[in-house]
Amino acid sequence: MIVVADASPFVALANIGRLDLLPILFGRVLIPPQVLDELQSSKRPGPVRAFVATPPEWLEVQAPTTVEPIPDLHAGETAAISLARECQAELLVIDETKGRKAAGDRGLTVTGTIGVLEAAAKRGLVCLEDEFERLKRMGFWVNPKLLDARLALFREGQHEPETAAGQERGSQQPDEKEPNRDRGHEQ
Repeated sequence: MIVVADASPFVALANIGRLDLLPILFGRVLIPPQVLDELQSSKRPGPVRAFVATPPEWLEVQAPTTVEPIPDLHAGETAAISLARECQAELLVIDETKGRKAAGDRGLTVTGTIGVLEAAAKRGLVCLEDEFERLKRMGFWVNPKLLDARLALFREGQHEPETAAGQERGSQQPDEKEPNRDRGHEQ
């Protein structure tokens, strides 16, 4: 399985101590150099910087041949989308709403931090309620009401069909982010 990721899922998962889920669920994960640069920023929290200081074997940095300019997206998001298209990735892990929409518009299957945690919970690897509570405490850039709604759906067994991490081709989770709370990137 080829999986490409943007920076924000690494930030969220590092902050709650769950980066271990990525290789369990996906094997290896590709990121473009632009995402690595974002993760190495001195503005990132300690757990994120520590992770990229000695990256694990399952994390592979690969530059896309070309990066399609996509308005209103950060360099890491556009590079991740371009790399996912170029590699014909089965999944792009990205949290930002505009990035998810742009990826879906380009025929990519997308999921985000929430979908990763839901996939892990479905496999019995984590308690979804505990992980969502950790996200809330760390100030994850998603409305806490969305996390509560997703948890309720998960408990009822009505979560979306899984395509590696809980998302269908080109789908996105509407109203996932609160406006102007994009803490996954530097402004």
